[in-house]
Amino acid sequence: MTDSERPTDLTTMSAAELAALIAGGEVAAVEVAQAHLDRITAVDPAVHAFLYVDTEGAMAAAQAVDEQRAAGAVLGPLAGVPLAMKDVVVTKGVPTTAGSKILKGWHPPYDATISRRVKDAGIVMLGKTNMDEFAMGSSTENSAYGPTCNPWDLTRIPGGSSGGSSAAVAAYEAPLAIGTDTGGSIRQPAAVTGIVGHKPTYGAVSRYGLIAFSSSLDQAGPLARNVLDAALLHEAIAGYDPCDSTSINAPVPPVAAAAREGADGNLAGLRVGVVRELGGEGYQPGVLASFEAAVDTLRGLGAEVVEVSCPHFDYALAAYYLIAPSECSSNLARFDAVRYGLRVGDDGANSLEDVMSLTREAGFGPEVKRRIMLGTYALSSGYYEAYYGQAQKVRTLIARDFDAAFEKADVLVSPTSPFVAFGIGERIDDPMAMYINDLCTLPASLAGTPAISVPCGLSEGLPVGLQIMAPAQADDRCYRVGAAFEAAMAASAGGAVLTSIPELVS
Repeated sequence: MTDSERPTDLTTMSAAELAALIAGGEVAAVEVAQAHLDRITAVDPAVHAFLYVDTEGAMAAAQAVDEQRAAGAVLGPLAGVPLAMKDVVVTKGVPTTAGSKILKGWHPPYDATISRRVKDAGIVMLGKTNMDEFAMGSSTENSAYGPTCNPWDLTRIPGGSSGGSSAAVAAYEAPLAIGTDTGGSIRQPAAVTGIVGHKPTYGAVSRYGLIAFSSSLDQAGPLARNVLDAALLHEAIAGYDPCDSTSINAPVPPVAAAAREGADGNLAGLRVGVVRELGGEGYQPGVLASFEAAVDTLRGLGAEVVEVSCPHFDYALAAYYLIAPSECSSNLARFDAVRYGLRVGDDGANSLEDVMSLTREAGFGPEVKRRIMLGTYALSSGYYEAYYGQAQKVRTLIARDFDAAFEKADVLVSPTSPFVAFGIGERIDDPMAMYINDLCTLPASLAGTPAISVPCGLSEGLPVGLQIMAPAQADDRCYRVGAAFEAAMAASAGGAVLTSIPELVS
């Protein structure tokens, strides 16, 4: 292949396209990796999506893929494709901080299951992405290492807590990324940066090696620029893991096949439920307009649209902000200045208790401290049943609402976020204003059901997301409907959806 015949911009191609070129020997994996590393060098000073770029490791992984192909090996469906990894996923020998000062400089001695599966698939990890500290936030402003910017408007947030991962994909620094979702932290950043993000069924992707925030809610999943790429990454990282006691011992749903099937744009016979409680007052008019247009598009693809009511969804916000802080209070107790991480005041003049207190004061940021205090209070002997116990009962009622709704509809839809991306610094001092960003995503997190966000238009020139929810272990429905909607949007726009991100460098 001559230079003139080679692809001219490897960074704008989809993951599936890149994998096909690499497998066919039309382009080397090292060329693909270098193109993305060059893109990171050019634009990341403005975006700040990455906390650590593993140039040496990425090039070595890409070289290994090229050697396998040259030896005649059959490559996996994403072999040689670059990926950005959220910094909450433990990666052997690579700095892993969870966006916190308390883990600054920590190099894990082992791989998370996700990290191992990414490596086994031949996927090239470019580095670790910025995030809200310990995944606590909706804007990536709570990172100890400074905020990430939204590539659509560098004065605005990229969502959170997986904002570094979403920004990396949106800015063409990587075609794929891993995020984690506790209350919406894959779907909400995907929505406000105009990409695709899927929260799998709880237990479908191993949590072994994820630095825990809220163990009954945390779930890793894929971020990509189209539905098929997200599905391919989902299949690479999902599956039973005996190292995770909450892992589902069942086959991975055929999500890639569902995405390919959905691309034909036929949803005849599918029942789509519009959730009455996830819309209306308090939502930006442009978001609601884009959502209503998306519902009309689904109807035009042959789907039957019905309204469903899930009355206990109104209590999801309150229940989540009792359950998640309570679990965070327990999980973060391990950061005690004794075993690993930051240690402050260990000069012989302070007791162990004082060293622990000084370390946590210096190492944890304001939002982490706030949630630890909320959780510790909710778990205290005098208030456990009144707060945490009641919140768990509400969680059960929300799951029952889902069960009832799925008797009337095959999938449920809503806006992903009530708002488009807001300005950096605009809400950082108002926790309640920040928390309502997850209003639409919290019910699926509490129930453990899968949900995907796909771009569905613009409001005020900024991306809006459509959330598609399905029953537990029916992730393939999310991908089928998402791909059908994506194809319809692309057809109406005369090409790909929401890819006109402003150029970040001249």
